Amino acid sequence: MGRSSIGVMTVDDHEAFRRSIRDVIEATPGFELLGEAASGEAALALVAELSPELVLVDARMPGMDGFETARRLRSTHPAATVILVSSDDVGESVCDSCGAAAFVPKREFGRAALRRVWDEHGAPSGG
Repeated sequence: MGRSSIGVMTVDDHEAFRRSIRDVIEATPGFELLGEAASGEAALALVAELSPELVLVDARMPGMDGFETARRLRSTHPAATVILVSSDDVGESVCDSCGAAAFVPKREFGRAALRRVWDEHGAPSGG
């Protein structure tokens, strides 16, 4: 509580992409990496401990995929903004069915995309 930056948690089964996301978050003023999970199951346990404002979830993971992970995160932690990321073009339409606020292709993920999705979907609307 009382963080001055936006707390972010990442969920991706590939260490290389988690490392890339970590670098983007650390290079973006106003954002702080709180934790990382390599699976949907681990994410559900970790989100309760970390209370991130923003959760970046890979859509395609073995076991519990990103869609189910997003659904459960939104159910158990409705204040968190969940964003799907994927190498595949899963499109915005799947976000409605799983409760994710938006979809960002991995190839487009960077500082500008992180700021944009937060400004468009996560920033408090004055309340």
